[in-house]
Amino acid sequence: MLSTSFLSVGSSSPVYKMKSGSVIFLMGATATGKTDLAIEISKQFPVEIISVDSALIYRQMNIGTAKPDRQTLAHFPHFLVDIIDPVERFSAWDFVTQARQLIEEISSRGHIPLLVGGTMMYFNALQNGLNRLPEASPEIRIRLESEALQTGWPRLHARLAEIDPITANRVKPGDSQRIQRALEVFELSGKPLSEFLAKGTSGLDCNIVKILLQAANRSHLHNRIEDRFQIMLEQGFVDEVAVLKNRDDLSLSLPSMRCVGYRQVWQFLDGELSEQEMKYKAVAATRQLAKRQITWLRKQPQNNAFDCLNYRKDAIFKVLDESFPG
Repeated sequence: MLSTSFLSVGSSSPVYKMKSGSVIFLMGATATGKTDLAIEISKQFPVEIISVDSALIYRQMNIGTAKPDRQTLAHFPHFLVDIIDPVERFSAWDFVTQARQLIEEISSRGHIPLLVGGTMMYFNALQNGLNRLPEASPEIRIRLESEALQTGWPRLHARLAEIDPITANRVKPGDSQRIQRALEVFELSGKPLSEFLAKGTSGLDCNIVKILLQAANRSHLHNRIEDRFQIMLEQGFVDEVAVLKNRDDLSLSLPSMRCVGYRQVWQFLDGELSEQEMKYKAVAATRQLAKRQITWLRKQPQNNAFDCLNYRKDAIFKVLDESFPG
């Protein structure tokens, strides 16, 4: 059994010659215990962990993102954690590019890439491929919204039909979000969106072993989310946001400050929310995030799905043993 033969990466254990291109996806909604399970897997298998989390990428954002502490990261390193400043942007394309390179490097060392997180958009982009589109332009979007208020989205849809009939045929005249994005892409690049969609990265060409942590009891998960947020507050989450807010280069318009919890605490510090309102809205936003994640996970194969509140580690280890026979 492989799981009884190897320790975590970085130990004196021998190198496991894995099947080329094999990876593990450990996916679950927020607060389902993905990090704890990843660490347990690391103790048994020769894995290297790649974080699949759009919040853990930011430095100085530790408490509100439930980032593993320094001691944990020292013993069980995570790639793609603390890689950019909160003022910077990190797209799904950036993730796919870096994750693919890391997978290749980890595999070349004879180890198993273990991708862990809850940013389902990243998992989907990595597995199925992605089209590299121009970055969003707030100025163009505001102008298009203003035009739509005056003339209506059907008029802008007609404009789209002239420059990109393929996309226009796929989009309804009232679908404001997609019409806006298609027109924005054309203005930024001079190329129709359909041309970008015809090109892009290919999907991940390897054997993917998926482990899903599901929330069979939604009310229990909601309680865990509420308890975890209270612990974050006790650990100094408000002070963490205050330090970020005092910087002159951060605002609520940035993706980093739109992370669940950070926006609500920022608004509390601005006096827009009371402390009770802040807690309620932050927990509600986290529950909504979990709901979206759970919905996405239901569309995945369920043969290796485990209840986050009631699973046996040895059952998961058995799946991995069978997937990576030694």
